[in-house]
Amino acid sequence: MMTPLSISEGSISKAWARAFLALMSSGGASRHPAVVSVHSLESGAAEDSAIRSKLDAALKKRGKNSCATVAGTLFPRSMWNPAIDKDAEALYARYERAWPGIAKCPANRNGVYFRRLTSYRADKSTAPPINQLQFITETYNEGNHRKSALQASILDPSRDHTNNRQKGFPCLQQVSFTPLEHGRLSITGFYATQYQFEKAYGNYLGLYWLGLFMAKQLGLQLSQVVCVASVLSLGDESKADLKSLEQEILTIVG
Repeated sequence: MMTPLSISEGSISKAWARAFLALMSSGGASRHPAVVSVHSLESGAAEDSAIRSKLDAALKKRGKNSCATVAGTLFPRSMWNPAIDKDAEALYARYERAWPGIAKCPANRNGVYFRRLTSYRADKSTAPPINQLQFITETYNEGNHRKSALQASILDPSRDHTNNRQKGFPCLQQVSFTPLEHGRLSITGFYATQYQFEKAYGNYLGLYWLGLFMAKQLGLQLSQVVCVASVLSLGDESKADLKSLEQEILTIVG
């Protein structure tokens, strides 16, 4: 029987570490549901470089994507220059120019998260694609602060409801932006399934980057990242394979 998991920490790295150690514990390889919250981001460092470097080294050793590579599928931070005027428009245009090359990558054959956020269109639809991030920005800045207007969909039933035994994309179903008191912003990502070792850190980091971008567009300050996974599992690697990483993380977080 899977048991719930709830973690709240002041950095992405420590939140990931606590969740990883929980899944490495006896009987903890899968949890339902799992809610991981990273708070007070406006007042502290978002990451612990020691934890991230240990994880990235373990991922590289096993031929997995780095945390930054996973995060980049949700938000292409290298394409965003927050210091320029009309930074959002510049990002969207740059991503559109790069999209034909991105789409050719076999790993992206089913889609890419940021593309769903900025160019959402059902399969075979002739309607213009919807830039959901642009809509959220405009409706909020025009004075409509209705919470249900500040959400963006990833799941597209016209494409994603298939009988495939394994699909890989999209695990992230929806992203929601919640304005808080004192001009702060929280971002929440809802995942159907999530792999803690291979994906979770990159997922948290991608939500953080996206949250920073949207906070700037909304005139707010990012304060919190929340990740909700219906099912959180360790991933493809066994506990025995990850024992050395567990010990390294324990030496850092105690």
